[in-house]
Amino acid sequence: MSRGKLLITGGTGSFGSTYLKKSIENNQFDEIIIFSRDEKKQDDLRKNLNSNKVNFYIGDVRDSESVNTVVKKADFIFHAAALKQVPSCEFFPLEAVKTNVLGTSNVLTAAENYDIKKVVILSTDKAAYPINAMGMSKALMEKVMIANSRTLNNNSVFCGTRYGNVMGSRGSVIPLFIDQIKAKKDLTLTNPKMTRFMMSLTNAVELVDFAFENADQGDIFIQKAPSATIETLAYALIDIFNSKSKIKNIGIRHGEKMHETLVTNEEMIKAEELEDYYRIKADSRNLNYEKYFSDGNKDKGLMGEYNSSNTKILNKNELIKVLLELPEVKSQL
Repeated sequence: MSRGKLLITGGTGSFGSTYLKKSIENNQFDEIIIFSRDEKKQDDLRKNLNSNKVNFYIGDVRDSESVNTVVKKADFIFHAAALKQVPSCEFFPLEAVKTNVLGTSNVLTAAENYDIKKVVILSTDKAAYPINAMGMSKALMEKVMIANSRTLNNNSVFCGTRYGNVMGSRGSVIPLFIDQIKAKKDLTLTNPKMTRFMMSLTNAVELVDFAFENADQGDIFIQKAPSATIETLAYALIDIFNSKSKIKNIGIRHGEKMHETLVTNEEMIKAEELEDYYRIKADSRNLNYEKYFSDGNKDKGLMGEYNSSNTKILNKNELIKVLLELPEVKSQL
């Protein structure tokens, strides 16, 4: 059953294009508005879809006027526009702030002004215990969403999702490894014991849909996911492509962690565990400092964070099975 108009910011990215195709097939919305600044990606996506249910708008979330132009046409928003590459954000941190923090603020402000029914912002595991500019800007994005959700004067709901590395997405390690295998080059590993969550674009879409259907004001949803070491991933792809490529360790890059965290210890204390998800409810306290200094919770102790080293870690055969389900891998075989 279709319902209303959905705006996807950054809609030509991996998530947006995947969600768009699924939504059109299932007739989920009366109209989908794609808002992004890359006219070439928009043109490619438009030709690929050829759907009269999709409308494209050129603009940038940094520009409040262009944001207002599209937000007032929508009923719901999935906010996916972001600078996502760790190294580029390390060298240009203010650009990450402008897009990921101020751009999000523009979207949320417009959403409140135009009575948008629900906004789901898309965050990343790098926002939990952030050590790089990308993660820090995404953590601030989450804080901006939660702060805005506290002060809404209408029936809008602001919520979020946080997920790990999406397998096969643009700029991720799987396309890099496949390109290296095809070119008969060594596979460059930053550290063989480094772990990363293994989520597909389908998982990312499921998570956003779940938040869209179930989130209350200020909630952040996390989907439970398995992980694998980068070394296991490399050997799995070598086996899949029957390659003779070798592995070359190059060392950790700017702003990388050995393991990624999806739920911090501090969040686990208050998180609600569901079958396949964690729900992190927004902190409902205000600036009455008495609540911070004298009203703690004696029943809550250290819970332990949820990260890519303490979730289920896939072995090579398990990972091969997962990888062979990915369109991004199957198309290269």
